[in-house]
Amino acid sequence: MTDQRGGVVDESCVLTEGPWTHRFVGANGTRFHVVEAGTGPMVLFLHGFPEHWWAWHRMLPAVADAGFRAVAVDLRGYGASDKPPRGYDGYTLAADIAGLIRALGERSTTIVGSGVGGMVGWTVASFHPPLVRRLVVLGAPHPLRLRAGIFADPRGQFAASTPALKFQLPRYEHVLTRDGAAAVAEILRRWGGPHWVTGPDFDAYAERCREAMCIPQAAFCALEGYRWAFRSLLRLHGYRFVRLMQKPLATPTLQLHGALDPASLPRTALGSGRYVVAPYEWRLLDGVGHFPHLEAPELVLGEILRWAKS
Repeated sequence: MTDQRGGVVDESCVLTEGPWTHRFVGANGTRFHVVEAGTGPMVLFLHGFPEHWWAWHRMLPAVADAGFRAVAVDLRGYGASDKPPRGYDGYTLAADIAGLIRALGERSTTIVGSGVGGMVGWTVASFHPPLVRRLVVLGAPHPLRLRAGIFADPRGQFAASTPALKFQLPRYEHVLTRDGAAAVAEILRRWGGPHWVTGPDFDAYAERCREAMCIPQAAFCALEGYRWAFRSLLRLHGYRFVRLMQKPLATPTLQLHGALDPASLPRTALGSGRYVVAPYEWRLLDGVGHFPHLEAPELVLGEILRWAKS
């Protein structure tokens, strides 16, 4: 596969050097690319769509400087991690992260997840509670809140989710990667807050995400997670997932959500606290869209450190 400049894109494009170390770690039968900095209690960062580990490149050194082992991972199918043809259901994605925590030699961690990574974070905390010491979710309703919103709010969350309905189309990954993955930049622009998408950092970040999505099979794998989420709504597999997710979370949870998030509406996310029996905080971020870690990085960093230390 080639990028918009005609060159072949491979996984090396995400192995950017910096104040961190790149490693490959085996977990749950899959090889994961992880990037880490610092020592201390672990904070594990899970990126969203259409991103990869680079979503956290500013957070990693800052969290490491605060006395933590900061680790970002390319989720299954993204970046330099393995891209198997299946395994993009909620059960397997949660098992990936549970296995990764153990493979990294940790008994528990603070998980910070954005978007899709936030949904995975909710699921790991629900399915593997001893492994998650604290949870921070950005732009990610509890999976059952998102499901309820899609069914019960046709003019709101269902309408907001219609772009993801296109992902159900066979071979839509070819649309996603056309013209050097120009559609990735359009998704970032559509979902981001106005201050960020018109700011000086947007184009360079979009370019990074476009290039990573052009890695062979990355686009297919990224869409498979969305495809499972929609298909499971009407299948026994999904019904069992819902039953398991109804178990209240015993993990202290901080939920940060952009007031302008057009992908996961604030009113959808707002009721997520009903699934948490541990300490829970909700904070709505004015002027911020679907990517709080990029749009308000200093504020988000402060909240992550406060929650991880508390």
